[in-house]
Amino acid sequence: MPDAPLDRDAQELRELGYAQQLLRDMGGFANFALSFSIISILTGAITLYGYGLKMGGPMEMALGWPVVSLLTLPVAASLAQLASSYPTAGALYHWASILGGKRAGFFTAWLNCIGQFAITAGIDYGLAEFLAAMLGMPPDRRHVLRVFAVVLLSHGILNHLGVRLVGRLNQLSAWVHIAGVLAIVLGVAFFAPLRSPGFLFTRFTDAPRPYAAGFLLGLLQAAWTFTGYDASAHLCEETHDPTRNAPWGIFLSVAVSAAFGWALLLAVTLAIGDLPAAASAENPFIHVLRTALGTRLGGGLVALAMVAMWFCGLSSITSNSRMLFAFARDGGLPLSRFVASVSPRFRSPHVAVWVSAAAALAVALWTPAYSAMVALSTIALYASYGVPIALGYRARKSGRWTRRGPWDLGRKSAGVNLVALCWIAALTVLFVLPPNELAGLTFAGLLVLLAAYWTFWMGRRFRGPPRIEAESTAVLVPTSALR
Repeated sequence: MPDAPLDRDAQELRELGYAQQLLRDMGGFANFALSFSIISILTGAITLYGYGLKMGGPMEMALGWPVVSLLTLPVAASLAQLASSYPTAGALYHWASILGGKRAGFFTAWLNCIGQFAITAGIDYGLAEFLAAMLGMPPDRRHVLRVFAVVLLSHGILNHLGVRLVGRLNQLSAWVHIAGVLAIVLGVAFFAPLRSPGFLFTRFTDAPRPYAAGFLLGLLQAAWTFTGYDASAHLCEETHDPTRNAPWGIFLSVAVSAAFGWALLLAVTLAIGDLPAAASAENPFIHVLRTALGTRLGGGLVALAMVAMWFCGLSSITSNSRMLFAFARDGGLPLSRFVASVSPRFRSPHVAVWVSAAAALAVALWTPAYSAMVALSTIALYASYGVPIALGYRARKSGRWTRRGPWDLGRKSAGVNLVALCWIAALTVLFVLPPNELAGLTFAGLLVLLAAYWTFWMGRRFRGPPRIEAESTAVLVPTSALR
């Protein structure tokens, strides 16, 4: 019975208080591909390669990436078990509301939206910088912003056309990312003069600060890369069997990215000829590949990486628009009824798509420093991850979390949640320090505005998602499956 899975998924969504409005057309691989594309090791690891190199040198690439990878996996696992229990497009916002009330949900939703606006801006602005450099444009912010606007427009148009097209492109994106990493690693391994492995433990920093401080600040390269994997949860209402496919999409996207990203960074770093020259280059990644492989081959591999970056921005708009749609559906945004509109032809949240694109443009115009832009996205997104994880930990300890999905951490849940929360707290402190103080000030200002907005307006008007009676909708799972 080919329609049975769809009927079951739609019924599960109805139990959570929502009708099936969006087109449910994604399989497990497409769901994984979405988060894998937003993590995009060929975006974060590359656009911030120079930042990491200047902060901590080769050792940043050798040790920083695996440290961040291992600490990110508990966050991904904690979000995965929540996604398995509550598979809705609202994801983080919905989980926080169910486990902590409408105020917790309201702030989680806005934190996630702010983070997603900033991450889309960071992805597309980083691509625009690469495109401008490859096209020989002057390194002028005005030129980069023009290219950025064109890239953002292309992502808005394709997302407007619906999840079926975007889903196919995301599957292609996953293979482009894998092929791109393999091409760069193999190209460097066979055609570039390589340093000895001991070079990877070279300390280098171009700033008058202790090396340890620079190394910690350089972790932003990996930490920003490992963001956006909540996208698999935001597409729950468009994914078949979401209680299984969405959690695995979240967790595997981080695990696979960790392995491929580390291989990429090690290969490129070993190809550095002159370390000070590479660190001081306009674009260190392009400089290393062109110097090691020649203009033609090096430039070709950079072009392949830019294709992957374009896919990353496309996926980011997809995830962001679903969060906005879900929040607006419950009346959490100005003009909510308008933002929650669904295209009758394409069955996509088309208004939310263009609001996402416009907000990303506003972030890019507001934040001139690229590192501050990505720092803002990192701390805002991880703050939105931390709230439902903390509420879930508390609800599980008290016995109030009774709805369990098939993807569950069982007895390990508390320990994994605590590690995740400690890592989120460390990131929040680390990435508001100079040179990213603008991100901290912007984030603090936004929190003050949100607090005022809630206190004087939305606190009395916002009802949150449909109330769920856990006892009547709980999914009973055998005890053995929770261990």
